[in-house]
Amino acid sequence: MRTVAVSCMLAVSGLCPEVASAFTLTGEKTISLVDANGEGQPVAKVVFEDAEDGVAYRIAWEDSAFADHFLSMRPFKCLEGPEKYWCRVPYPYDIRRSVSEEDLTDLEYDLLFVWKGSTDYGINLWNGVYYKLERQEGRLVGKLHEMDMDKLGVPPAEGELRPIRNVDLEEGDPDSHWLPTVVIE
Repeated sequence: MRTVAVSCMLAVSGLCPEVASAFTLTGEKTISLVDANGEGQPVAKVVFEDAEDGVAYRIAWEDSAFADHFLSMRPFKCLEGPEKYWCRVPYPYDIRRSVSEEDLTDLEYDLLFVWKGSTDYGINLWNGVYYKLERQEGRLVGKLHEMDMDKLGVPPAEGELRPIRNVDLEEGDPDSHWLPTVVIE
């Protein structure tokens, strides 16, 4: 009992951040897109399960949160904001859908979006959104990075499961985007 009390005191005081920010890759979690005011909109559930090569996951998107749009000759599921739409872009190539404590890349690939102005006719893939995930205060938090999704127009070399490199991403300005954060908790 005393160990628990000391652990809790250390967590609250900030002296033991791993206790305060514990996030486990187990069970069902909610994925929410969060605006600049901290208002979250749940968009999916993710279920984590132990697997041979790490932790497997599967995402069930909340289709009722998205509107159907036909943009640039393709169907998209989009969240409709007052000035911008946030449209899901399913990653088009092979992915293991496996994560570990040190590597959340596959999950980042499954959280790709592209934004468009609410009055724009089509969609421009250079307005790609990539959320880089990290552990933060007992949850996963992804900060918006901008990317040109035209890079995904050409399939990666066979066996290359990670074609998006850090050089392809540019940290986005949270004040200039409707949904600058993704939270998984």
